[in-house]
Amino acid sequence: MTKIVLIEDDREISNTLQRVLEGAGYTLAVASNGVDGRKQIDSTEPELVITDMMMPRMGGFPVLEYIREMKKNAPKVIMVTANEGGRHKAYAEMLGADAYLRKPFAMDVLLETIVQVLEKPAPGGRTARAGRGASRRS
Repeated sequence: MTKIVLIEDDREISNTLQRVLEGAGYTLAVASNGVDGRKQIDSTEPELVITDMMMPRMGGFPVLEYIREMKKNAPKVIMVTANEGGRHKAYAEMLGADAYLRKPFAMDVLLETIVQVLEKPAPGGRTARAGRGASRRS
């Protein structure tokens, strides 16, 4: 089963995303800021991190920098934000974000993006470690 770390400071958005992702069969660890998110990444070794950009204590960019420095088993990353700036998207991609979604987005778009990101070859030509959520197995 695919493990995801969700880092989102807005409680309502976090709760909605948790329901959708768990309903799709993913295993979740949740954090409300980047500091706690990094701890979750270290302790759960997820295949995917979904992180907000702007959060208290530590935002999404330092989380991306942290993941970028990981030598083994670095998770894929989807950054979500309400920010409209193109420079932020370019910076996120430069830091290694695999996808970038602007809020608000439809939940089916998020689920499709997760599948695409997890199937995308990692450096070296391999796809993400595990596979998809339980509800997406063939």
